[in-house]
Amino acid sequence: MRNRRTIPVLATLLLSTTLRAQPDPANLPLMPWPSNITVQAGGVEITQTFSISVNGAGATDPRVQYQVNRTFARLSRQTGIPLQPRLVRDGAGATLAIVVESRDRKAPQKLGDNERYSLVIAAGQAKLSADAPLGALRGIETFLQLVQQSNSPGFSVPSVSIHDEPRFPWRGLSLDVSRHFIPVENVKRTLDGMAAVKLNVLHWHLSDDQGFRVESKKEPRLQQFGSDGMYYTQADSRDVLAYARNRGIRIVPEFDMPGHVTSWLAAYPKLGAGSGQYQITRGNGILADLMDPTRESTYKFLDTFIGEMTKLFPDEYFHLGGDEVNPKQWNTNPRIQEFMHKRGIADANALQVYFNQRLLKIVTKHGKHMEGWDEVLQPDLPKSIVIQSWRGQESLWQAAREGYQGILSAGYYLDLIYPASYHYSIDPMKIPEKAPNRDEEEPADAKKGPAPGTPANLTPAQKKLVLGGEAAMWEEMATPENLDAKLWPRTAAIAERLWSPESITDPVSMYRRLRLVNHWLEWLGLTQRSNLELMRVRLAGAFPVAPLDVFASVLEPVRGYSRHSEDYTIFSSFNRLVDSISPESDAAREFRDAVDSYLAGPKNGPRGETLRKYLAFWASNAAAVRPMIEKNSLLNEDLPLADDAAVLCKAGQQALSYLDGTSKPESGWKEQTLQAVLRAGQRQANMRNLIAPAIQKLVQATSD
Repeated sequence: MRNRRTIPVLATLLLSTTLRAQPDPANLPLMPWPSNITVQAGGVEITQTFSISVNGAGATDPRVQYQVNRTFARLSRQTGIPLQPRLVRDGAGATLAIVVESRDRKAPQKLGDNERYSLVIAAGQAKLSADAPLGALRGIETFLQLVQQSNSPGFSVPSVSIHDEPRFPWRGLSLDVSRHFIPVENVKRTLDGMAAVKLNVLHWHLSDDQGFRVESKKEPRLQQFGSDGMYYTQADSRDVLAYARNRGIRIVPEFDMPGHVTSWLAAYPKLGAGSGQYQITRGNGILADLMDPTRESTYKFLDTFIGEMTKLFPDEYFHLGGDEVNPKQWNTNPRIQEFMHKRGIADANALQVYFNQRLLKIVTKHGKHMEGWDEVLQPDLPKSIVIQSWRGQESLWQAAREGYQGILSAGYYLDLIYPASYHYSIDPMKIPEKAPNRDEEEPADAKKGPAPGTPANLTPAQKKLVLGGEAAMWEEMATPENLDAKLWPRTAAIAERLWSPESITDPVSMYRRLRLVNHWLEWLGLTQRSNLELMRVRLAGAFPVAPLDVFASVLEPVRGYSRHSEDYTIFSSFNRLVDSISPESDAAREFRDAVDSYLAGPKNGPRGETLRKYLAFWASNAAAVRPMIEKNSLLNEDLPLADDAAVLCKAGQQALSYLDGTSKPESGWKEQTLQAVLRAGQRQANMRNLIAPAIQKLVQATSD
């Protein structure tokens, strides 16, 4: 087997140190970080005699029983120890003794259900106590995160005392399966990852201009003409719903309207406000097609459809979109304009309010609470609607001031390819302080928002209306093959922001734990690293893949939505190098941190030698990867990046020699080299070499 591991030296040292550095609580591989934790010396070994007891009024809850049985298989995979399910009645004799104090309601899981738990590991036993079944599920995940190699041979969990509960009750992931259809097995794998980091809502975006993705038996043309044959049957949906419930996750379906509806109109053109000629788009972009809110037949159709879907999806919330409505078709349709004039509807915004009011009656009739994006926040809407803000904290807080519950997605858009540290800095109750470094396109909330701070003029009651937030994964550039890499591990950082206390904000600690949790998530079958590695094997062809792995390790995709200008369809190939790299380069970040440490200390010593080893390694690899890039048609576009890598490494090596006094620069070297470094750090083939900013720091630190 070829060695394809490319973890840099600093990362390897970090990982090994973290695993051995007990009982320092800062080094525990926990994410989200608990509300309260203390650590003592000692622990409980994991052996073949591992056993679990479950007692209390909630012990028979099917979700608890399911997770207890699943724990043996997961623990066996994590440790390599063949474990047989050993369930014992006597809590005193169990390795992990679980007590669930109360039964849960028989109705579907609801917003605000109790997730509190305590985990105490001491005196040779782990004791997990929960008020209700969901708390037991969350505590089991914490227990499994704590399992690691111990100083003595084998595995153990450290002695800890944890008392934990979430900061926000709504902690979700919005998953778009319309632009690129995501098969059931990928959705289930996503649910596994969500449960592992204590997220509790899957917001399933099931319709858009590019596709309608769920079977309707009452309106079957929706999947027949709006899906290209790629949709979930109702049996598939029930299977996913059961899978999610066993993991303590609610599923909120979204059927976007009155915009983003071209896939609906391809099936039922009479619903539309336009010409009646509709075809789903297979490419990028948002179409201007709208539903016609002036026809009673529209509401009759939606009543039938929503009635069917509310029976299929048991959650109390039902998302109806409402975002990005281009009013052109309403404004240019004489019949719609006449309707508005007769009803005294002033403009398109007022017409959308009318539409939403009619929708709300339908949703309420079928026993659900309506949810919508923040564009639906208009005067005269009942307070029962939940507002999802994608345009910033201010719209979220404005909703709270007006008495609406709301959740935040602004700042949590994973498809923008921002680093975990940026998402980690976004808090539903704070204005973001800054945009991410080296950004392709700054987030609107960072460019246009008010000064950093906390929400003004919110009463304690209004603050409680802020329910939490959702990460968002829009699928223009995400496919079943690379989806996991787009989601993980960055989603874990967002999960911590929504679960952990507001004071847990240190990005250094976050990244240290994120690396370990990322490895742990792979034992669930997530493919955020393995699929990217296989994609690069495919790109390498007959060449050894190791040089390509090293080359890729310092590259990042461009950020923002600039890549969306490419022409593509849902059937396009995503098999280039940019598609096979992580959203964030760990190697480049660690190199940047090493450069900062070097510049802050003495210039003669081990820090400088470490940097030289990095640069020599990358320079050698740039030469080694070049023949592969030259001879592979899918890699030809990346040749400038290989040449840029050589330029950056040479500049860094020269700067180090000038900084430690080994040699002196020629006249004009600094200015010329800075220009070369800036050029080498520019966008090529939709990627950037992320060691460039650190090299720039080294060059700038030299004397003129």
